[in-house]
Amino acid sequence: MQTDIDPRNLIGRKAFDRNGAKIGTVDEVYLDDATGAPEWAAIRTGLFSRDAFVPLEPSELINDGTLRVPFERALIKDAPDFGVGRHLSPEQELQLYRHYGLDLAPPPPPPDTDFGHTAT
Repeated sequence: MQTDIDPRNLIGRKAFDRNGAKIGTVDEVYLDDATGAPEWAAIRTGLFSRDAFVPLEPSELINDGTLRVPFERALIKDAPDFGVGRHLSPEQELQLYRHYGLDLAPPPPPPDTDFGHTAT
């Protein structure tokens, strides 16, 4: 997804699956704790339905202002339900990544605190 997009501009956008079927409307956007980049969107799937979390990284904002999510609608609707309005824990994010079959990038290596020192 384009990283220069203001996440507030995603709220209210229509979302469609990879086949062009309407999923719903973007209700909330969740930012990555480390980078502040938009990472997940909660999509309201219907009038009396819940919000389904979708990853924004493989998704695409189309020129007409809609969000295209590269997964089947059924998979999206079956995503784990964590409720909206709360912070996603690392465990919840891991469940979502697994649900969508996405690989997690390995964590960055810790900073080299011995830089410039001689090992003993």
